[in-house]
Amino acid sequence: MAHILITGGAGFIGSHLTPALLAEGHSVRILDTLSPQIHGELPEGAEWLRSTKGLEFIRGSVTSREDLARAIDGVDAIVHLASETGTGQSMYEISRYAHENVQGTAELCQVLATTPGHTVGRVLLSSSRSVYGEGAYVRPSDGLRMTPGARTAAALKAHKWDPVCPQTGEKLDLVPTREDDRTAPSSIYAATKLMQEDLLRITADSTGVGYGILRLQNVYGEGQSLKNPYTGILSIFSTRIRRGLDLPIFEDGTESRDFVHVSDVAAAFARALATPEPVNTTINVGYGTATSVMDVATSLSRAFGAEPNTRITGEYRLGDIRHNAADTTRLRELLGHTPQVNLQDGLNRFAAWVSTQELPEDQLAKANDELKARNMMG
Repeated sequence: MAHILITGGAGFIGSHLTPALLAEGHSVRILDTLSPQIHGELPEGAEWLRSTKGLEFIRGSVTSREDLARAIDGVDAIVHLASETGTGQSMYEISRYAHENVQGTAELCQVLATTPGHTVGRVLLSSSRSVYGEGAYVRPSDGLRMTPGARTAAALKAHKWDPVCPQTGEKLDLVPTREDDRTAPSSIYAATKLMQEDLLRITADSTGVGYGILRLQNVYGEGQSLKNPYTGILSIFSTRIRRGLDLPIFEDGTESRDFVHVSDVAAAFARALATPEPVNTTINVGYGTATSVMDVATSLSRAFGAEPNTRITGEYRLGDIRHNAADTTRLRELLGHTPQVNLQDGLNRFAAWVSTQELPEDQLAKANDELKARNMMG
């Protein structure tokens, strides 16, 4: 059995991956800052970090070389989850996102490259589908596959929501995005995730450490932060449903995402740790189906036993993509994993868990006001 370090392991994904790995007989060490934006000003519900058998917790940061050097001592593999994750917030917190995501990964790579005799055999990175930008489409007139550029501020202001072919101007049809499709980040967050990928891949190739890059789709489920208004549309909606408020939906409501339950994400990481040899490639982790924001808002409302109270706002955020669906062929073929939790079952589980939690403040207006004040939202 292996000794595994999970950076950012006190967060949403780590709280599911850790028990899964412990159940397989591994020992786990977590390095986490316990960020107030995610955990609250005083860490709540963090007792498990000290009381779980087989788990060692280090409160520290991936931006600290000293903390990392202590954290990697004696471990066989690393799952690098530590990251700032808010797409909208990243557009005006540029330095912070670059420092936490890029510099933190650079420090990890530095430690791996310069620590003689370390025992780390593979590193898995939690990346994001956002690195694709708009992702893959086909041109209806002839079936040509293409990856359009980011939607411009002018197009969004004119409510021209859908990507179009730059040659013919025709609306494009979404297809599942493959790992070898072009990357074209449209937000600072996405740019930092792609830089993380390059840093890890180049370091791993040059040092002989095995690696795997898991590009996660929209992860949701029990345990995600209900306090962070900058990321997690289902958390934001759940608070408003419980407070009897309407659900404001950007653009025209037909924008779509590939929602994947956190248990399937944890299973993918566990499979990537268990392969006889490191995969040394990039793998999409999603359910493989695009669901509109309007549909998911309606389904979530019903999971709470409430009548849907949605409102199309016509507003938009710079950096958002229009649609999202993953090609999951590699996930099945390389990791032997087919997602098990369909969206309705996952939303029912999520709603049941949320209903047991303290009702947080609704901070959506505050987050949106910050974007508007910086001309990042229209």
